[in-house]
Amino acid sequence: MQTTSNSITEIAQQTRTHARQLAVLPTEARNDALEAIAQALEAASEEILAANAEDCRQAEAEGLSKPLYNRLKLNATKLQGAIAGVRNVKTLEDPVGNVQIHRELDTGLILKRITCSLGVLGVIFESRPDAVIQITSLAVKSGNGVILKGGREAIRSCQAIVQAIVRGLEKTAIDPAVVQLLTSREQIQELLQLDEYVDLIIPRGSNSFVRFVQENTQIPVLGHADGICHVYLDRAADLEKATSIVVDSKTQYPAACNAVETLLVHTDIANSCLHQVVPALQHNGVTLKADDAVREIMPQLAAATEEDWSTEYSDLVLSIKMVDSIDRAMVHINQYGSGHTEAIVTEDPQAAKTFLAQVNSAGVFHNCSTRFSDGYRYGFGAEVGISTQQMPPRGPVGLEGLVTYKYQLTGDGHVAATYSGANAKPFSHRELS
Repeated sequence: MQTTSNSITEIAQQTRTHARQLAVLPTEARNDALEAIAQALEAASEEILAANAEDCRQAEAEGLSKPLYNRLKLNATKLQGAIAGVRNVKTLEDPVGNVQIHRELDTGLILKRITCSLGVLGVIFESRPDAVIQITSLAVKSGNGVILKGGREAIRSCQAIVQAIVRGLEKTAIDPAVVQLLTSREQIQELLQLDEYVDLIIPRGSNSFVRFVQENTQIPVLGHADGICHVYLDRAADLEKATSIVVDSKTQYPAACNAVETLLVHTDIANSCLHQVVPALQHNGVTLKADDAVREIMPQLAAATEEDWSTEYSDLVLSIKMVDSIDRAMVHINQYGSGHTEAIVTEDPQAAKTFLAQVNSAGVFHNCSTRFSDGYRYGFGAEVGISTQQMPPRGPVGLEGLVTYKYQLTGDGHVAATYSGANAKPFSHRELS
């Protein structure tokens, strides 16, 4: 773990050196390390929870926002869930060393494309100390080193977690220096300049924070600035399903980036739907804002403004808009959505097919909660973050997003001149098993 006597450049150099060694270790060695980490975290659970409680006390005293506080707070159940995630990652298929292409170009000239580790990940996040556990487990499994920088509000929690991880790694073939923790805000700017040693930056936090990272580094960035998710209740929606899906999407964990922020309701079912969904949301403490068409039916609701359609509340607040067609719903989503997760509730297969095909988001769901947009729920074991970019990796990013590939070509004195010119020899391009 980082010591105050080392510069960020020295830390990154050390991490890169040890990451190269980690990348070539066999699967068994990396899996053994994950089990050692899980056991060390279990042994340090009381210490970690005590550190988190102190972070929470200070955060309350300093008036930390409710969404950030909710992400900061750990309890025994949440911690045990994160530890279980480490063991889930252990059971996943090794993403390193997979042969994607095995092709004979000519007799004795063999091409392979093989997956390999990225190198060093720089992960910067606000609150969410459990993210340290998820990210570290995925980094170790995929053979990558990781430099972590948590927010000031979570410093004690992060230190306690990383200290436990280091104790676990000390019992394995993996050098603990593959996991580093930075502790001061000033170090973020330095980290963002280390394109020589850091291969990928993963920011997890507020919109402004993610945009700051994207605009201040030449290192590739994986992440999303906004989590503006929608649920559209189609004219053929089942109202019982609609109510449970909307309530879950908003209230199951409102601070999450996959929580719904805008509800779109088809005109044909608005009257019956709103009189069922609105009370259910209010019963769960949700503050509602609505457009003029919705307020004609529910005049007690506050008026929504243009700004509400592009706002990520990260809290028990939801905006509601009425639309007269699935096309209008999709236009609204593609205009105001962040490309994260959108859902349609309908019993019309054609409407569902149209929505799934034409809405341009990383996650597009039919008759289920937006809260399913999560690496653990997808069976990835855990996730390092969620990407809303068009190019892959997209959506929840697990192991497959932390590896790249290289081409290996083996010959026996072959030269390119043999395959060019008037008498060029043809390539066989034969696929091998």
